[in-house]
Amino acid sequence: MCLLLFRPSGSNAEAPQAEQAAKDRSGRITAEATYIEHAPRLDGTLDDELWQSAKVISDFRQREPNEAEPATEKTEVRILYTRHAVYFGIYCYDSVPSRIIATELRRDVSQNSDDHFEILIDSNHDRRGAYVFEVNPLGTQNDGLIVEGQGDTDEGDFDRGWDGVWTSEARITSDGWAATIEIPFTTLNFTKSSDVAWGLNFKRFIRRKNEEDLWNAYRRIFGITAVSEAGDLRGIQDIGSGRLFTVKPYGLSRYDKQAGQAPLFPLTGGVDIKYGVTSNLVLNLTGNTDFADAEVDLQPFNLTPFKVFIPEKRQFFLENAGIFNFDMGADTEDHLFFSRQIGIDPITGQQVPINGGAKLTGTLGRTQVGVMDVDTRSSGPNPSANYAVARVKESLWAGSYIGGMIIDKRSGNTQDSFNQTGGVDSRLIFFKNLFVDAHMAGTRSPGDPSGSDRGASLSYRSNWLDGIVERRRIGPNFNPEVGFIERNDSNETSVDLTSKVRPKINGVRQVQFEGFILHAPD
Repeated sequence: MCLLLFRPSGSNAEAPQAEQAAKDRSGRITAEATYIEHAPRLDGTLDDELWQSAKVISDFRQREPNEAEPATEKTEVRILYTRHAVYFGIYCYDSVPSRIIATELRRDVSQNSDDHFEILIDSNHDRRGAYVFEVNPLGTQNDGLIVEGQGDTDEGDFDRGWDGVWTSEARITSDGWAATIEIPFTTLNFTKSSDVAWGLNFKRFIRRKNEEDLWNAYRRIFGITAVSEAGDLRGIQDIGSGRLFTVKPYGLSRYDKQAGQAPLFPLTGGVDIKYGVTSNLVLNLTGNTDFADAEVDLQPFNLTPFKVFIPEKRQFFLENAGIFNFDMGADTEDHLFFSRQIGIDPITGQQVPINGGAKLTGTLGRTQVGVMDVDTRSSGPNPSANYAVARVKESLWAGSYIGGMIIDKRSGNTQDSFNQTGGVDSRLIFFKNLFVDAHMAGTRSPGDPSGSDRGASLSYRSNWLDGIVERRRIGPNFNPEVGFIERNDSNETSVDLTSKVRPKINGVRQVQFEGFILHAPD
């Protein structure tokens, strides 16, 4: 099978001169923040004189369409800070401001259809995980977490379930658009420090040109999600504590009066707590959890014999969800752990009451850890149950890791009192574009033989060729009740090669030729 993909390219304008950024001793590009006594005016303009005291960052280069060439439109970023927050002043010059595209007003929705600007902050400076803050010319916010080593360098490959507290204002001007952003140190969850060093990167997207401009990591094989390739931010000193602590209580009541009966006035309530145990560990607690504010699931229309993957939308489970990722297979939605198996009826999709839960996520040295325990009470045909999950990932080198996961489900159903799942996985990256992925997992349930899932793949990514060879075997008794697999009892081998050509033809950016072979005997 061959696929031809034609992607129109934007027009090329003459690139303005960009200022040369400073570099540290390791050759990594570096920015410097400027201290101020009080916050600048945050009105979507840079008219406040405080912004003029900051050093200007303007050396942006293209990732798309012309790799490593200077951006076709000038971008300037200024960084200020007080003892309590960091501030970004952004000016995106545009030679045709009437053609700036800005339509999205919903928070936490992809802004790929708009012009937008992204800020990446690796506040732990571990080159593995980072926060992403995104804003469009209307000031609409989108944010998330990046856990490097999960997925690829796709620009949308970060955990959008994380919601930070920050402020943004933006407006379109006569020569472009501007944005002002305030990010409290508590949102970034780090403790008092006399000399702060962060990983930092910026990305500007010009929709009408399909142009991606980055401050660093502008090679096509990287992008904004490549935390290990980010630049550095220096100059922040003697700031206050940035320890995270939020409490979200809720209360629900209703009044029910029927003729001939006494009125009913039931009350219920609960609480969600988020606390930064250390700068690298976050504790989430929930009691009598209510998911009334979660987005309603879209009802799938499925004519296949396989299960349909419906993404998680509940905030408690979305928070730092990337740490619990254990993908099985390169081109599949199969996961060893799938949080929608907790607190949701698998048949009707209705909510099953949750008594409470606790989740601890973060890093200890070079190790990422995630521990979760959730208790549900009986509801209709669903017996009470307890779910315990533990996940560890040891970082080896940039983007590479070896990890393991254990899942234990205990149920009030005497016929199916437990289900246990365990697995190990790894990703090894060589020469920045050769990937070796492998996993092995097993399950155990009362009265059922143990089942297993084993797989490995070798993939290569470059500007002109992508290729992957994968082998996977799923046993007939593999049954991860707290995971998701489309089907078991399968034995597959696949080869996928994609050749990419960029002809110098007006209106054509890239032509792809793809060949795919799948061997899956019944």
